[in-house]
Amino acid sequence: MSEVLNRVVEYSGKNPYACYQCGTCSAVCPMVRFMDIPPHRAIRLLQIGAGALVLSSNTIWICVSCMRCVDRCPRDVAPGVVFEALRLITLRQGIDKLKYEEIPNIEEAPTLAIVSASRKLTG
Repeated sequence: MSEVLNRVVEYSGKNPYACYQCGTCSAVCPMVRFMDIPPHRAIRLLQIGAGALVLSSNTIWICVSCMRCVDRCPRDVAPGVVFEALRLITLRQGIDKLKYEEIPNIEEAPTLAIVSASRKLTG
């Protein structure tokens, strides 16, 4: 197993090798059209040792953690939980995905939105 996959299993408790590529996760994802790699393909990339490609994609950051994929996955791979683990791997490397100075009119944004984004996108 690759280092990325080992850490995903450790952080998420899920086994990406259980996925048989049915595509249900991608079919139910409300954000799939904005992702550069659909959820089922991201899981496949993890299976074949291309975790670095998944970590560098926008898919794990576009995921809104609605967990529809978790509810519908017939193999309990739970892509949404796996994506949370992948975000955690990136954030623990000190790579923040949110730059406050790049948010236009941040002073007008709802506080809850800023807190929520900070929790998901910063270490």
